Amino acid sequence: MICVSIAGKNPQECIKALEGVEFAEIRMETISGIDEAGVRQIFSSKAKLIATCRPGKMDEAERKMLLLAAIASGAAYVDVEVDAADPYKQDMVAAAKKKGCQVIVSFHDYERTPPREELVQIVNWCFESGADVAKIACKANSKRDAARLLGLLDGERKVVAVGIGPEGRITRLVAPLLGSPFTYASEGKGKETAEGQMAKGEMEKIIREMSDA
Repeated sequence: MICVSIAGKNPQECIKALEGVEFAEIRMETISGIDEAGVRQIFSSKAKLIATCRPGKMDEAERKMLLLAAIASGAAYVDVEVDAADPYKQDMVAAAKKKGCQVIVSFHDYERTPPREELVQIVNWCFESGADVAKIACKANSKRDAARLLGLLDGERKVVAVGIGPEGRITRLVAPLLGSPFTYASEGKGKETAEGQMAKGEMEKIIREMSDA
């Protein structure tokens, strides 16, 4: 399954981008002037949506308010960073469980892919934090890094493994074929939300060819 990562400039742009899309991630930290009303507008879409609000542009209280509003408005998933403060994670997980919203606990390393033992510990940390799905996104600086990330899919638990950067592109294509519940794509060329992300149409074509091979 392919999840389209959407980073709109305003709620209306996000809603327009959702036309004809079945599954998408809404990157709320990119949406200018977003408030609870805007969140309700976006998450009333018929599409299955992941609510994401990465740290950096907003303080924790504002991010929490937006994510809780998304959960209340029908988000299918909420993405919470594994290294967030425990009370923040606990509140988010509790709110999600009450609404039947799945919890993605995510880890990001934009510089490297850690050794296998460390990756396994991080996956365990995600599930100990209340994850239904663990998302591990790391900069892949070599093909071995990409292979190590894909090796996380050999267990029974739901893990999304993403290699950031050109060397990680293969993980985005192969992971769904190896058991990852979904992978991420952009709306189209020039609308990427992460280095190495591919356009949905291009990704669908390649995965279809790989599946038929």
